[in-house]
Amino acid sequence: MNLTTTTESFGQDDQSWLASAHGTDNARTITLDTSAFTAGTHYPNGYFPSGLALGVITATGKYGPYNNAASDGTEVLAGLLFTAVDAPSVNTIDPQGALLWHGAVLASKLPIAVDTAGKADVAGYIKFFA
Repeated sequence: MNLTTTTESFGQDDQSWLASAHGTDNARTITLDTSAFTAGTHYPNGYFPSGLALGVITATGKYGPYNNAASDGTEVLAGLLFTAVDAPSVNTIDPQGALLWHGAVLASKLPIAVDTAGKADVAGYIKFFA
C-alpha cells in the first residue's frame, strides 16, 4: 500500500466565450489531429483551449484548426472546441474532445478570432455575438 502524498494541480477552463447554455448538451465527440496544430499558436499553455475553431480534415475525419486558406477540409468551420483538452507531449497522439456545433458565442472572447467565411459556414447553427 502506498500512502505517499501526491499533488495534482488543475487549471480553470475559460468558457466565457459561451453566450448561453444553448447547444452545450449536444456537443459531439471528436478526435483532434495533434500534428495539424502549431504548439505556440494553438496550444501555447500545454492544452487546446475551449473555443478553438475547428474544421474536419477530409482525409482522416479528424479535426484540425480552422483555416479558411486551407484545402484539406479545415477551410470549412465545423464548430468550436467545447472544453479544453490536454495537448499530448508528442504530436502522434490524437486526444478526444467535444465539438460545440450548435449554440451562441461571444466572438470577442474566442481564443483565436473566426473570420467572416467561418461564421458563414456555421450560419444557422452557431450565432456569433460581438
